[in-house]
Amino acid sequence: MRRPRSLGSRRGQTLVEFAMILPVIMFLLLGMVEMGFAIGHNTSIVTATRQGARVGSELVNGYRKCSLPDDTTSKSVDTQIVAAVEGALVSPGSPVAVTQVTKIEIFQYDTDHATRVAGKVNTWVKAVDGGGAPNGTTIPNTTQKLYFKSNDATPPPWEAYTRCGSATAQSIGVSITYTYKFITPLGGLITAFASGQLTISDQTIMAMEPPTP
Repeated sequence: MRRPRSLGSRRGQTLVEFAMILPVIMFLLLGMVEMGFAIGHNTSIVTATRQGARVGSELVNGYRKCSLPDDTTSKSVDTQIVAAVEGALVSPGSPVAVTQVTKIEIFQYDTDHATRVAGKVNTWVKAVDGGGAPNGTTIPNTTQKLYFKSNDATPPPWEAYTRCGSATAQSIGVSITYTYKFITPLGGLITAFASGQLTISDQTIMAMEPPTP
């Protein structure tokens, strides 16, 4: 005849089972929390690429007319695009750390919206001083500096003055590459993310606006 387990042994078994399942519960909880943070960062990145592409689509070569010479106005187009991107990244409510943006690319897309045009991409990289303050290109008509500067030779691969919105209109793309750093301890628990960070990227492509009359 079996003797019923004592209350103490049952409690001990419950504690052992709880101890075994607790790490799984914590892992899932951290995963959900971290995913929420990552989605918030990604949403801001998406908003920023859309804003940059929208500005690039509207400005075209700075004049909204085709076949114009290179001058100060056309040279400022990419700076204004990057300023629009940065403005979205640092706007109130954005969780993005702008200094963790690896690069911003402004590129030409082919007319079928399928691939980038080879060699037509301008790259901007982080530019901050020793204190982390912006130390990049100055925004046109202001004294404010961006957190980014062009990483290309002069002139850049895709010069703004060559852009045109006439038929068949060119398309402009803006992409962001961002280093997302884990906020919870989850990164250290996953071998694939032992560094505690991962790369988030997004791009937006828009057709350039047609020339003004």
